[in-house]
Amino acid sequence: MAGVSKDLWYADGLRFSCTQCGDCCSGSEGYVWVNQAEIDAMAARIGLTPDLFEKRYVKQVGVRRSLKERPGGDCVLLDEKTRKCTAYEERPRQCKTWPFWDSNLRSPEAWAEAAEACPGCNRGELVPIEAIKLQASKIKI
Repeated sequence: MAGVSKDLWYADGLRFSCTQCGDCCSGSEGYVWVNQAEIDAMAARIGLTPDLFEKRYVKQVGVRRSLKERPGGDCVLLDEKTRKCTAYEERPRQCKTWPFWDSNLRSPEAWAEAAEACPGCNRGELVPIEAIKLQASKIKI
């Protein structure tokens, strides 16, 4: 990728392989921002109309929309028994780009903190810097 600095601490890439453990879909409360195209895709995936999906699973936060959470912070789309996302193939861009968020890439310490919560970090295939930068460019978190 043009313009990729070799001075970045992760210039040699990072290892990551999603274990589909559900840990990134649970825990402390927060927001999973969604847009209309993502709502439409998730609704189709689980067999609902976009309007019904939005009524059941989406909350308004100011001018933005976020997936709802269960008490304790679990995403409403996380199956409580299997710990798998019920819309995984059509999950929002915020979920698809984990763990390659700016907040996790700002320093080795930030990455290490993400790795404490995510068993897929530092395991599996080496993800090249070009792929990391592409993922990070899709969302700012």
